[in-house]
Amino acid sequence: MPDNFSTIPARKGTAARLKAGQSVIVRNTHGEQVVDTWAFNADDLSEFMSMEHTRARLLKLIPAVGDALLTNHRRPILTLIEDTSGGIHDMLMAACDRYRYEQLGHVGHHDSCTDNLHDALHAIGLESPEVPSPLNLFMNVPVSADGALSFAAPPSKPGGSVTLRAEMDCVVVFSSCPQDMLPVNGVNCTPTDAHFSVV
Repeated sequence: MPDNFSTIPARKGTAARLKAGQSVIVRNTHGEQVVDTWAFNADDLSEFMSMEHTRARLLKLIPAVGDALLTNHRRPILTLIEDTSGGIHDMLMAACDRYRYEQLGHVGHHDSCTDNLHDALHAIGLESPEVPSPLNLFMNVPVSADGALSFAAPPSKPGGSVTLRAEMDCVVVFSSCPQDMLPVNGVNCTPTDAHFSVV
C-alpha cells in the first residue's frame, strides 16, 4: 500500500478532515469489504450527509459519478467524482449496531459501525449529535422486481476505489464494516482492512 494511504482497520473506524475542494480516495483493498461512510459540516456537526435527502434529490438508489451527496440542510457536502469499483453502493441501510447483532443471535459485545463512528470522532475530539444513515460504499443490496431487498456479496474487486470531493469543509468518517453474520462483506463473512487517502 502506498505511503500516502491510511488504514481503515478491519472492524474499526477512522476519521479525517477535508477542506472544500480536497478529495478522498477510498480503496476496497482486498475487495468485498463494505465501508460505511459519513460526512459532517466541520463547523456544525448537526449538519451531516443525509441519504434520505440525497435520494430525494437524485431520485435513485445508487449514486453515480457526478452525483452530489446532500446534507440534511439539502446542501452538497461530497460529490462522487470517480468510481473504479463497479459502481455498486447502498444508500438504504442503517449502520449496524448492538441491537442488530442481538437480533441476529449474537451474545455479548460485537464491533459495530455505530460504535466505530463514535470512537473515530472521539479520537479527534468530536462527538456526533446522532448516527446518520451512512453511505455504504461497495455494499450490494439488490432490489427485486417486487420491491424486496436482500444482502449479497459486493461485486467490487481488490483495489477498486471511489473518489469523493469535499464541497465544504467537513469531517469524514469511515468504518470497515464488522458484519460477519451475513454475506455483507463477501461469502466468507470476513471483514478486512480498507484504505483511504486525502488528495
